[in-house]
Amino acid sequence: MVHAVKRRARTLNDGVEGALYPWRFRFVVGLLLLLAGGLMVRIVQLQLDSQGFLQRQGDARSLRVIAIPAHRGMITDRNHAPLAVSTPVVTVWANPRLLADAQDKWPLLAEALGIAPATLSDHLTRHARRGFVYLARGLTPEVGEAAMARIKAQQIPGVFELEEFRRFYPSANSLASVIGFTDIDDHGREGLELAFDSWLAGIPGRRQVLKNRRGDVISELQVLRNARPGQDLVLSIDARLQHIAQRELAQAMLDYGASAASLVILDVHSGEVLAMASQPTYNPNNRRHVRPAMMRNRALVDVFEPGSTMKPLSMSAALLSGRWKPQDKVEVFPGTLRIGNYTIRDVSRSEGPVLDLTGILIRSSNVGMSKVAFDIGGEAIFNLMRDVGLGQDSGLNFPGERSGNLPNYRQWRPAETATLSYGYGLSITTAQLAHAYAVIANNGRNAPLSLVKVDTPVNAPQVIPEPVARTVQEMLQQVVEANKGVYRARVPGYHVAGKSGTAKKNQVGSKGYTKSTYRSLFAGFAPATQPRYAIAVVIDEPTKVGYFGGLVAAPVFSKVMGQTLRLMGVAPDDLEGLEAMKHAPRNARR
Repeated sequence: MVHAVKRRARTLNDGVEGALYPWRFRFVVGLLLLLAGGLMVRIVQLQLDSQGFLQRQGDARSLRVIAIPAHRGMITDRNHAPLAVSTPVVTVWANPRLLADAQDKWPLLAEALGIAPATLSDHLTRHARRGFVYLARGLTPEVGEAAMARIKAQQIPGVFELEEFRRFYPSANSLASVIGFTDIDDHGREGLELAFDSWLAGIPGRRQVLKNRRGDVISELQVLRNARPGQDLVLSIDARLQHIAQRELAQAMLDYGASAASLVILDVHSGEVLAMASQPTYNPNNRRHVRPAMMRNRALVDVFEPGSTMKPLSMSAALLSGRWKPQDKVEVFPGTLRIGNYTIRDVSRSEGPVLDLTGILIRSSNVGMSKVAFDIGGEAIFNLMRDVGLGQDSGLNFPGERSGNLPNYRQWRPAETATLSYGYGLSITTAQLAHAYAVIANNGRNAPLSLVKVDTPVNAPQVIPEPVARTVQEMLQQVVEANKGVYRARVPGYHVAGKSGTAKKNQVGSKGYTKSTYRSLFAGFAPATQPRYAIAVVIDEPTKVGYFGGLVAAPVFSKVMGQTLRLMGVAPDDLEGLEAMKHAPRNARR
């Protein structure tokens, strides 16, 4: 009874309060309706007046334009064998700001990418304020896809992938100094990769995508511009000859204990560079332990005094003057010639007191060559050397290439004339040396050098009269075939023409001039009856066996020229010599 009375009293009180305060309920309801109405008005206002602005703002937070990487052009040899190709790779990057809130997952991320946890942590900490940082670049598609699959499965935020290309060099160290390499962004940094970067590099495309707030691409909208691939580059190089040249040069480095070496093979008619080898070299696919000296293309960058290999050019100038003929005699006794305080000396003095012009080349007489030079003057020799390209830009446009130095004087004094005539006082490159002999072999026509394949006949100006060039060809053939010093340059089955050289190097140390070292050189062409190829060999600072060009550089020339002629299918022009060699004693075949 008492409880019933209390419930009745409570009900009466609630009714009284509801009757006394009805405005509270109405106020709350009215306020809600007012707010809802205001929101509706604002929505309509924004929809009508600010639609474009809001849409742009929304797109700015979700629409992105992503670059489409362009495929870099392929580099091939003259037979279209690949020398540099681009392969697709995966690059993983991150937004450190998003990763900052998930530090507990950094070890999982490091494991997925194969990175040491401490290294990753330090990397992300140092770039914590940035919105973009690379985590791993150049991963193979298989490795990259597997890593990203693990990252997504573990729900690690702020990690994304990019499509890129990586350069690969199938020829490895064989052509490293010529082709060069690209950096991690696929831009040329050395060699032909740098020289032809604008030709090889394509134009990246652009695509529009929709991303969510975490940066994940959720929709591909449209391609704004297709990527334009780079153009292919076909070199004049023959990869087979390049391999031969590099292999023989590397072996010569070991056999003679040399510090460096270079070799160039030219097509004498087209001026095409068929091989350009340098030692030491490196593997562009793995440059972790590369030293700067390994990256030098020594055939185009290193300059040197060519020594006696210049005597055929000086002799050409003498014949061109009309004052000398091959049978003319020069007295060379006693093997020395005094010019003021300077004494010219012959290394070999066993061929008699008088030599004809061919004998001067065979014996490599500095005294005989100097006397001929005194008669025609230093300017005549300078002009001919300049016309065959010495001391001039080759036109190859190779990065870092040097033109050397060909001195010219207002007044040619005897000492300057003499030293130029037998290859001192000037500096040239291995490519220039090979080119000079190619001009002689091409009957005096100067075909410009080319590292790109030549498909049409070139304009080769006549810089040496053909009769003079043919006479010098015959003289150089006798130098090889009648000279006991350079018989090592002979090629079985072929007539070979050429000249050796030995250039003295006076090196400067902390206490002045140090002990002299030498460069061993040989330059020539074959077949001598109808020249096709010219080769120049330079061996720097040989320390074993000896240092004379006929002893060190000539055998390398013989091996490379012999394999070149056989590989290129050139018919032998000395079958009698080949038959005689078969029946010769073993020690006479060397």
